[in-house]
Amino acid sequence: MTSTADLPHLTPNQINALVVLMVEARELTNTELKELAGFSLTGADNAKLVKLGLVQTDRSHRPFSHELTDEGWRVVRQLHAGAPPARSGSATRSLFTLLAGVHRSLSRLGLSHADFFTQQSVAPGPAAGSTPPGAAPAPVAAQPEAVEALIRAAYRELAREPGAWVGLADLRERLGGQDRPTVDATLRAMVHQDGVRIIPVANTKSLTPRDRAAAVRIGDEENHTLAIGPA
Repeated sequence: MTSTADLPHLTPNQINALVVLMVEARELTNTELKELAGFSLTGADNAKLVKLGLVQTDRSHRPFSHELTDEGWRVVRQLHAGAPPARSGSATRSLFTLLAGVHRSLSRLGLSHADFFTQQSVAPGPAAGSTPPGAAPAPVAAQPEAVEALIRAAYRELAREPGAWVGLADLRERLGGQDRPTVDATLRAMVHQDGVRIIPVANTKSLTPRDRAAAVRIGDEENHTLAIGPA
């Protein structure tokens, strides 16, 4: 497991790659990395991050594509707690300062980095305060009790039987436009109820970007599946 003590041994380019992959929260090809950050993840930089288990690289097609592993997510969330590489320039040092501010804000809001950075497909909307003719208003956060009822109803539709495991990615699809922070807060509260279990997937290599994006952070873990059995 990589710790913040290892961070001085990463190059600024390697750190920048981790941060870009976190911010995009999805698999990126070298072409996309070049467009977004001005560099591709190749050679020694790529080999080092793969060896440390921070990045998973798909070499089955060109351009190669890269995605953070669970360990990569854990490390990049803690970058601000380590010292920048000794040879870092002002840009990298400023990046660490920014990451520290992001971490403080997300902790205060009770959001995970994955929750914050995951991109939602949203069509361009009208000016603030207006609703186009025939369009429904933007979703409003529901009360936690109502959200729990929706979660339980969605679970019953998806589960083969009470207590069966259901992926959070499938569950979130059934919840439609419910407010993400409210859903996550409700799931965190439900896990303390009898019969409710929310756990990570043991085989992280089997997780798709969709699974990772739908995870809910409870404690220090990203969790991907839900089971609701008899209380």
